[in-house]
Amino acid sequence: MCLLFLGIIGWVGVSKAQLVKEFKVNEKKGFEMVHLEFSSYKSTTQVKRIRTMDPIYIHGHLQKTNILPVFSYEIKDNILESSLVHKNVEADNLGKSITSKIFSGSDTDFDHTWDLGLASNFLYNLDFNLGMGRTDIDLANLPVSKLLVKSASADVYVNYSCDDPNSVQMDTLLVTLNMGTVELDDVNYTNAKKMIFEVNYGSLEVNFSDAMPSKCQVIAAVGAGSLKLKLPDDSFPIKIRMKTTAMCRTTLPKYLKSVDKHTYITKGFKESDPRLLEFILDVGVGSLTIE
Repeated sequence: MCLLFLGIIGWVGVSKAQLVKEFKVNEKKGFEMVHLEFSSYKSTTQVKRIRTMDPIYIHGHLQKTNILPVFSYEIKDNILESSLVHKNVEADNLGKSITSKIFSGSDTDFDHTWDLGLASNFLYNLDFNLGMGRTDIDLANLPVSKLLVKSASADVYVNYSCDDPNSVQMDTLLVTLNMGTVELDDVNYTNAKKMIFEVNYGSLEVNFSDAMPSKCQVIAAVGAGSLKLKLPDDSFPIKIRMKTTAMCRTTLPKYLKSVDKHTYITKGFKESDPRLLEFILDVGVGSLTIE
């Protein structure tokens, strides 16, 4: 009986053990851009700048040791092509993922944690494909030319932890989510030419602490849920076009001037202004709030 008891305790200990995985790229020359593709099906992921001379450092804690990630990289056409793929070999379908998310209790239910460390002396093109969980992306001190985040049901937070805007112009910032929450703070620091945000079911919050340094188009759509937009001062050139339904409650600030039934502008609006910030907003069922 004692041996059986010890055996059961040992099996439980192994089943709960975590596997620690670390990946890094030591190459520092021979490329002008770092393209990172990151894929994970169920995890809590954090992305931020770390003090390192290496372009990529990844640290992971995995609950299920039988599902191992695959990391690879090569330098091709003056680009460091890197990829980490961590797929669910059990092939959970999207419906199951959403059900699991609704009834999960905390971040610990996400099985895996990933910490992605990037350096401030490399140019990045980042592409994330996520299943479910939570992702925090801190872009402070990181030169980023493109950021794409696609997810089934992972809450996504993009922010700048300090007042250090993107040192390069970002071509596209895109976040698409089937179910959950997307929150973006200080997005004016991205210096992006185009931003695209889509949430099928859930909430989307986009906050501008200041105006954009150059012309930018923002497309934000919510199928069912809430869209909240915080604008910079109305002395800056801003144009908003909205598409809503009778099932969407709309709240607008008094300083916006109505051009027609679906278009609004600020007092600082001028079509030819090189800093023009243009919004295209679409909400089906729920609420649209502009501050």
